[in-house]
Amino acid sequence: MITLQHNRSLLPFNTFGIDVKASLYTEIHHEDHIRKYRERADLTKLPLLILGGGSNILLTQNFPGLVMDIRIKGRVLKGEHQERVVVEFGAGENWHELVLYCIAQGWGGIENLSLIPGKIGAAPIQNIGAYGVELKDVFEYLDLLHLETGQIKRFDAGDCKFGYRDSIFKQELKGKVVILRVALCLTRKNHRVKTDYGDIKKELKDRGLREPCIKDISDVVISIRQRKLPDPAETGNGGSFFKNPEVPTEIHDLLKEKFPEMPSYFVNEATMKIPAAWLINEAGWKGQTFGNFGIHKDHALVLVNYGGASGKDIFDLSTRILNSVKEQFGIELEREVNVI
Repeated sequence: MITLQHNRSLLPFNTFGIDVKASLYTEIHHEDHIRKYRERADLTKLPLLILGGGSNILLTQNFPGLVMDIRIKGRVLKGEHQERVVVEFGAGENWHELVLYCIAQGWGGIENLSLIPGKIGAAPIQNIGAYGVELKDVFEYLDLLHLETGQIKRFDAGDCKFGYRDSIFKQELKGKVVILRVALCLTRKNHRVKTDYGDIKKELKDRGLREPCIKDISDVVISIRQRKLPDPAETGNGGSFFKNPEVPTEIHDLLKEKFPEMPSYFVNEATMKIPAAWLINEAGWKGQTFGNFGIHKDHALVLVNYGGASGKDIFDLSTRILNSVKEQFGIELEREVNVI
């Protein structure tokens, strides 16, 4: 049986703190609940929104359909080898809690991804990443259910078509599948900790940690994120709102001549990455407030709802920022959050 709530406020289910309503809302605790949904012709003809923690969406209006909140739990050790383990998690498991769980077991590989909000079922959609690590680096497989056929299929990394904050689930399979389970391949020993990211390196040095363990890395990442990013429980936000743009080397070189202080990172011989935060800051947006919303004072990539702002307020502000950066630098930023 599928239990439905009518005219449900989505305020508790999105980290931006936007108060819109869904015509219908249901919690999914097991894949059988999705099969029950598929048997209801009155439901399958409605627009569908799948929620995986609500940490990377901007709701700009009431949703005139069914919101499916994924709550599938589970932590199963699927394989144990001398150097690594494969662990499968239900899609509704909280990401940060499972990171801490893995560290407590001595399993490494995701410590740099500490304190990222949301659930693991949403992690492959976005190919979440931070401080030099992306989900694809530890991804083993996922199981998904096709909404049209009801079939469950297993996808490996190649099937997922991972890119920079991108995957097949944001493209051709968007809205067509529900991720049920995600398995990660983590190290048991000889962990290859990644400390070359500038902020991590500095924090480790300040703490006198020359040979950090995976928990040290997690603790440092948590400290950095808490210092730089607002807590969604206190200030509504969706984390980084824009992707870091990748531009052709020749465009980068022209910009570097005009703005010699511009930071950039090598992607390949033909492409360079420019921090979107620098572009937005140089365009004068960092720290600006507009009543009950604005841009965070400590991080130009984070748009914030101070309380009572609408999704349209935030979206319109992001459009102004996009236009401003395009006008000043000739670079088109891309929104990282999903706009609904």
